[in-house]
Amino acid sequence: MTRALDDIHRKIHEEVTGRADALWDIALRLHADPEYAFAEHRAAALLTGELERAGFAVERGVAGLPTAFAARAGRGRPAVALLLEYDALPGLGHACGHNLIAAAGLGAALAARVALDGSPGCVLAVGTPAEEGGGGKAAEVEAGVFDDVDAALMFHPGVHDWRRAPLTAQVQYRVAFHGRAAHPTGSPTEGVDALAALIELFNVLGVVGRRLPEASHVQGIITHGGTATNIVPEYAQGLFGLRAATTGALEELAGQLRTCAEGVARATGTRAEVERATVRYEHFRDSGVLSDRFAGHLARAGIALTPPVPGVYLGSSDIGNVSARVPAIHPFVAIMGEDGSDHTPGFAEAAASGRAREVLAAATEALACTAADVLLDPELREEARARHRAAPAAGE
Repeated sequence: MTRALDDIHRKIHEEVTGRADALWDIALRLHADPEYAFAEHRAAALLTGELERAGFAVERGVAGLPTAFAARAGRGRPAVALLLEYDALPGLGHACGHNLIAAAGLGAALAARVALDGSPGCVLAVGTPAEEGGGGKAAEVEAGVFDDVDAALMFHPGVHDWRRAPLTAQVQYRVAFHGRAAHPTGSPTEGVDALAALIELFNVLGVVGRRLPEASHVQGIITHGGTATNIVPEYAQGLFGLRAATTGALEELAGQLRTCAEGVARATGTRAEVERATVRYEHFRDSGVLSDRFAGHLARAGIALTPPVPGVYLGSSDIGNVSARVPAIHPFVAIMGEDGSDHTPGFAEAAASGRAREVLAAATEALACTAADVLLDPELREEARARHRAAPAAGE
């Protein structure tokens, strides 16, 4: 098995090397033409066109999402999914490097086909829109896209070389207060100030925040605060982003938000409405055995991955929802120094840099080799499944 895998890894290296220029061109084309959540029509067309020309069977519009797709080479089990993100950030373009994620996932899927070579199994390239807001992967999970998959693989460009992603659970809630309008001078006692209630909720949450566990926090904004200064606001609304280290802790935090809002409403004589405003992103559960394989393959390109720094979290992603269903990896590979940050103009520039080109080639090969390992090594698959079954459930 080791010798056979070594031969496959060499073939994958040749495949990726031969496609390196074309993959970089695709990354640059995506970078120059950013599209946003659920509107990535040109990106999806570009990627599915490449997959169809390579002989993949492409299904568009999966999970009811016009810019989502699933492209298959081979059939049956074992099956490995390569994930492609391609949405950009409004006003910043590809400041999260999704152009590189898409090109790497595409290249890895094309190269990993050599592991099939007439054997049963399937390489699946999954187009996952709206990671930055909307949660395409969450919809695909619910639609069953990953039901018959043994592993889901992707990488993310970043400012660290980390073998796993410390990604929290997150969701947004909309909180509205209903009061009663009045003239603040002529009949001040008749008014019930909804805006004052909303502001008090911010104050209460500030006190609660001092005793929240590590990685839990609430960040809010006022989305409606009244219409005129000479009218006591009868309606006020805020949007609150909640994050927590685990999905279970996130649900507890959502319960605290509701309790705080209802308490403020009772104290101020208003009526509170609390409703979830977005898809819930679950916390990421890393498949350590598969992340180790990826790190080993990437090391051949001279990039050494380390564990993340304890206590440092890098946001949230709908890959968490996938990782709750199947073994998954989401390593970070740096395309700029640790003094930088994604979601900035500087990171958008880095996503089209010479360093990004080198990372793209290395990550593509490492992903393809890891996919081949999943397809050809039943002991690896069983270990990954066993560890995944043994891990705490998403709600714990």
